[in-house]
Amino acid sequence: MTETTKKRISAGAVDIVDRTSATMCLDKPVSTVKGVSDRRAKALAKMGIRTVRDMLQNYPRRYVDLSKVETVRTAVIGEQCTIMGRIHEMKLKRPKQNLVLVEITLVDETGTLLVTAFRQPWLMDTLAKDMMIAVAGKVEFDYGFKRMTNPFIESLDADHEGGVGMIVPVHPACNEISTAWMRRLTKDALADTRGLEDFLPLDLRCKYRLMARGNAFESLHFPESMGEVAEARRRMVYEEVFLLELALMQDGARRQEGVQPTAHVTDGEAMLALLGAIPFALTQDQLKAVDEILAVLAKPSCANHMLLGDVGTGKTVIAAFAMAAAADTGNQAVMMAPTEVLARQYAQSLGSLMDAAGVSWGILTGTTPAAERQALLEGLKQGSVQVLFGTHAVLEDDVVFRNCSLCIIDEQQRFGVQQRAALLAKGVGPDALYLTATPIPRSLALALFGNLTLSYLKERPNKGAERTTQVLSRGRAQEAYDAARAALDRGEQVYVVCPLVGLDTEERDKKAKKSSEDAEDKYDFAGISIEADGDYAGENIKAAETHAKVLQETIFHGYNVALLHGKLNNAAKQQTMEEFRKGDVQVLVATTVIEVGVDVPNATVMIIEDADRFGLSQLHQLRGRVGRGSKSAQVFLVSNSQTPVAVERLAAMERTDDGFELASYDLSLRREGDILGNRQHGASSLKLVNVIRDAAIIDAAHSDARYILDRDPDLAGEEHRALAREVRQLRGATAVLGG
Repeated sequence: MTETTKKRISAGAVDIVDRTSATMCLDKPVSTVKGVSDRRAKALAKMGIRTVRDMLQNYPRRYVDLSKVETVRTAVIGEQCTIMGRIHEMKLKRPKQNLVLVEITLVDETGTLLVTAFRQPWLMDTLAKDMMIAVAGKVEFDYGFKRMTNPFIESLDADHEGGVGMIVPVHPACNEISTAWMRRLTKDALADTRGLEDFLPLDLRCKYRLMARGNAFESLHFPESMGEVAEARRRMVYEEVFLLELALMQDGARRQEGVQPTAHVTDGEAMLALLGAIPFALTQDQLKAVDEILAVLAKPSCANHMLLGDVGTGKTVIAAFAMAAAADTGNQAVMMAPTEVLARQYAQSLGSLMDAAGVSWGILTGTTPAAERQALLEGLKQGSVQVLFGTHAVLEDDVVFRNCSLCIIDEQQRFGVQQRAALLAKGVGPDALYLTATPIPRSLALALFGNLTLSYLKERPNKGAERTTQVLSRGRAQEAYDAARAALDRGEQVYVVCPLVGLDTEERDKKAKKSSEDAEDKYDFAGISIEADGDYAGENIKAAETHAKVLQETIFHGYNVALLHGKLNNAAKQQTMEEFRKGDVQVLVATTVIEVGVDVPNATVMIIEDADRFGLSQLHQLRGRVGRGSKSAQVFLVSNSQTPVAVERLAAMERTDDGFELASYDLSLRREGDILGNRQHGASSLKLVNVIRDAAIIDAAHSDARYILDRDPDLAGEEHRALAREVRQLRGATAVLGG
């Protein structure tokens, strides 16, 4: 700890006597901060900054170290660095319509650096000839000069607040508020809260040698060294996860209050009949998962279990054992899917097993005929229907069970917190079983659910079916279509995934390029595209029909080609999938509506156009639609993108077919920020966590939260009063918690 930092701490202790007042200031409106006018308050609100706390949690995106600079001569081409110099000349250029750039000629004692700033015309007003500035970015070589494109630019004039020898924070900003102004406002917010209480118990701070909360805020926003940033970040990562774990665990415990949880029978007649009816041998992973799930169902407590299985590892059949346990106990079970295609696939694959086990079942979707629906609702209410498969339709108020003791949610990450809670409300303290083909590490599962128990499936039943993946430029796409034609000639089937249907080639290239450049913001934690069903608002479906027609008339002449996309009605989707499943359709041109659960063992080739549009997890989900039988499969990823993020992701798809390895790699690429996505509780509370890098901190916070709640479930003790207040604040900020 530097002497300056020690003085900062000492000054804070003297200046702020009333720690409670400083702490309460966190939740005051941001308009109370000096310099925040009404106009700025509105701009901050658009960024999600409404309170002083929000301002302090608007952490810098990166830092520019002005104490370690290079000269133009020593700067290494291809590497990031900071260069200080004097502006020799500035020019505003318009090379084409709707494109404005500022070109700055920067000089120091060793040479000249050209700086190009795209779409930042205001620099002509904020910078001037002979002004001293620092620029930080990647050095390139172009037309005989070293150059930086869109670097961070910092004024070094006399009235500059930073100065040489400092770490300059670069805060997220907006058009109305510059990064320089954001620094000033943050500094004022820190002054208002200096001396605030630290809610973390002293023993935990000592155990992990954590920086005090106030000091951590100061060090994250205005550090004196990057080592100080690392220590401050470690403190705040622990704080974020610890609070979330406490909230999740408390809510999990409250789900059992006032109810009598079911201890399921796991060795009854239905279970034994099911074991005899399964027409294949379970893998060792499946057998282990069945044992683990039945063990938690047998306990007299509300189970909260997740089954994580890589694509094609056979999760669905394991759910059948849980359903049989509910039936043997004399109760009911419900299994909810994100799409009707998947729900009906349950009925096809699991319905016969339920019949063999003597378990009655039904299926409820948005297209279920009125008379059939009414009969099904009566059966559920009376208890004659023991298992219900369905979509969001099962959440309707008139869907009432006699005694539902098991709720199964497949692809749970596709449902919001409130939807999951609504399904659990169909029973009285039911056990919850979540299935997901999105592989996530244990650390992320803990961060998502807190009190979750886990089972993993990694072993595929069809070990002999090899699946290869190859990345091709659009100029080599014919190689993929030749392989597809060869597969068709062998009697196999093909998927062609078109995420950018409805765009002409030039527009598609532009959109793909922009998406790749924005890749860090485009995908949620699982790498799933934000667009619903993979279809884009305002797209021209006629273009997709034209694409399918062209394939039918040219490359795939003589074979039946069909189109499937998210804007088809459910009946049309179901008919198309059934024709493909039966083999009447040999080529399915589709958007990502096929991503989850579609099972056609005879499909052996998949071509994904504009593959750079998607994150790793979604690409892995898509390729999981082929190679599901005994035949080897080929996946072709067609992309013209040259952006580093896209190239790295697609190369990873070629390297490994292991979904868990891909998930860890994908998460390791994430920027520090919200890695959970807006469907999960706590997304807004985790600003700094990276689940790969911070796995040890997550484990520690989880254990510490469990230890404290075992001794003080309501955090009612005097020593936990401040901690309880922070947990209440978290609940208020993130609305309903998911169990």
